[in-house]
Amino acid sequence: MSPHILHVVTNTAHFDDPSEKTGLWLSELTHAWEVFEGRGFEQTIISPVGGYVPLDPRSLKFPAKEKTAEAWLSGPAKMSLLGDTPRAADVDAADYDAVYFAGGHGAMYDFPDNVDLQRITREIFEASGVVSAVCHGYCGLLNTRLSDGSLLLDGREITGFSWLEEKLVLVDKLVPYDVEKQSKERGASYRKAKLPFAPFTVADGTLITGQNPASAKETAERVAEVLATVGRADA
Repeated sequence: MSPHILHVVTNTAHFDDPSEKTGLWLSELTHAWEVFEGRGFEQTIISPVGGYVPLDPRSLKFPAKEKTAEAWLSGPAKMSLLGDTPRAADVDAADYDAVYFAGGHGAMYDFPDNVDLQRITREIFEASGVVSAVCHGYCGLLNTRLSDGSLLLDGREITGFSWLEEKLVLVDKLVPYDVEKQSKERGASYRKAKLPFAPFTVADGTLITGQNPASAKETAERVAEVLATVGRADA
């Protein structure tokens, strides 16, 4: 059987200021989807509370490397996957070989404290599956504890959207917290690229994280490689 990837996306459509829109950073999903699709993996998209997935307007300005996102927008079948997503509470983690948290600033709000996302992450990780996140997707890892009570991030190497990048995209006054700082406070060994917005991925065993939107494809490729290494994908 082909590996089954569980994509997690946000339901949150705005920052604390309702006039400041956010949501899923579309290319972080679409680049990964294309990688997994090319390998014949089964894929499912869920969200914290289910239903509609808003798209961050900033993610819809397409540089050439984000053609996968443009194709999704023009494809009704693909867009329908974001119109009515299953909710995390209804997911059986045993059905999946990997979880992939996509970002967008909406993830800062509804990922960290969702107990069902924490459950799914813990169960996949403890079953030797792959836990992965790109950009703000790592907000979904902040408060996950393993069965022994330890934080998933404690003592592990990770990356994710940096505070410098928040400042450079002029949202440092809008975000509810500094996720880079929060990850370090939970014991993570946070790493980042030498240059902001450059592709950068960190693999610590079966925990794989990417720094920013440009890292989504590379992160998904590492997920596929690790799945093969641990015997949960065709080599």
